[in-house]
Amino acid sequence: MFEAATLTSTDKPGLYRELAVQLEALLRGERDPVANAANMSALLFHSLPDLNWAGFYLMRDGMLVLGPFQGKPACVRIPVGRGVCGAAVLRRESVLVEDVHAFPGHIACDAASRSELVVPLLRDGAVLGVIDLDSPRPARFTPEDQAGIEALARIYLAACAG
Repeated sequence: MFEAATLTSTDKPGLYRELAVQLEALLRGERDPVANAANMSALLFHSLPDLNWAGFYLMRDGMLVLGPFQGKPACVRIPVGRGVCGAAVLRRESVLVEDVHAFPGHIACDAASRSELVVPLLRDGAVLGVIDLDSPRPARFTPEDQAGIEALARIYLAACAG
């Protein structure tokens, strides 16, 4: 049985290094992408401060479809190019938004969300989905968070490969 350890780092790079060790242990030996997304969502939601949503949207028939998550119920389908998640797919790069109210076309699944970080899951040039983090705090996410979540996304993709 996996039990998350208390994170002890006081700086973000250290925190994400600790989370990477935990995520690798949590996903070790499991290749199912849905099971791994569910566990990763729970780990992020319960380990990172000031989140009100952490989860996955997965590409299905050219559209993002809600996957495993932690938080309030969410939008089920997001077209590519729409909202922060759709923008990350279209751009094929992470999108960090300090104030979602200033982002053109933002999709408000939870009115309490103020900032958002979306990291695309890329394999062999294809977007498999995105990791989406929301916070009720403006400017919650920094470039250090982006780098940390991108590293965790690589761990997720490696665990699901094969």
